[in-house]
Amino acid sequence: MLILGFRVTRVLLATVVYVCDRCKQNAAHQLVKRVRKFTLFFVPLFPVSTRYLDSCAACGRVIDVPEQQALAAAAQ
Repeated sequence: MLILGFRVTRVLLATVVYVCDRCKQNAAHQLVKRVRKFTLFFVPLFPVSTRYLDSCAACGRVIDVPEQQALAAAAQ
């Protein structure tokens, strides 16, 4: 019997403060790298997908961010 599955890991890249598009408040936004990996017997083998997410601390809105933009914000 094989045990297959996926594991998601999240890495906080940066926390930036700017005005949210949705709630119009000057709030902290967390920039997170989310990597989904294929697992075999609970051992992560290789990444299946990578997403960069921006979440607003005030209203909770989460949007996808392009990789280049996420890495540029993390470098600041």
